[in-house]
Amino acid sequence: MIARTVLSAEEIRRAIQRIAHEIVERNHGLDGVVLVGMRTRGVPLANRLAEAIGEIENESVPVGALDIGLYRDDIASRAPHVQPTDLPVAMEGRTVILVDDVLYTGRSIRAALDALTDFGRPAAIQLAVLVDRGHRQLPIRADYVGKNIPTALHEGVDVLLEETDGHDEVRITREEGER
Repeated sequence: MIARTVLSAEEIRRAIQRIAHEIVERNHGLDGVVLVGMRTRGVPLANRLAEAIGEIENESVPVGALDIGLYRDDIASRAPHVQPTDLPVAMEGRTVILVDDVLYTGRSIRAALDALTDFGRPAAIQLAVLVDRGHRQLPIRADYVGKNIPTALHEGVDVLLEETDGHDEVRITREEGER
């Protein structure tokens, strides 16, 4: 396996800071905004965004965690690893910022949209991702992107975070011999 670092810890920090500013600007503040991280790495990213937004606005924003395991369209081919969903406020009438680490085909986001609507009808849902790697299979795009990283289909994108992996880094991986 060959890995190439495309985002350092400092670059991840800056991307989160920029996305936090964009969220505040686009939503004209934080009234009715809730951040919902998709398990697994979307949750620490949502917490980091909430912290950055708190520093900008001197106001806290609620943060939740969403598990999409039972909503995936490939559930028949793999056993879902279900983790708890924790939404600190009702979704009804809120602006939900859905947070994930990598946007790829769009299928996980579609599953998250289905899961969210089971908890109420938000006024709006916006999508924030650390990495958009392309290769969409569904008509889904992110509202906030840390970095667009064009990839080949045979490549992988690994997001490593301090909270889950012990350090921050984004890298592209490929098997040896692949070009």
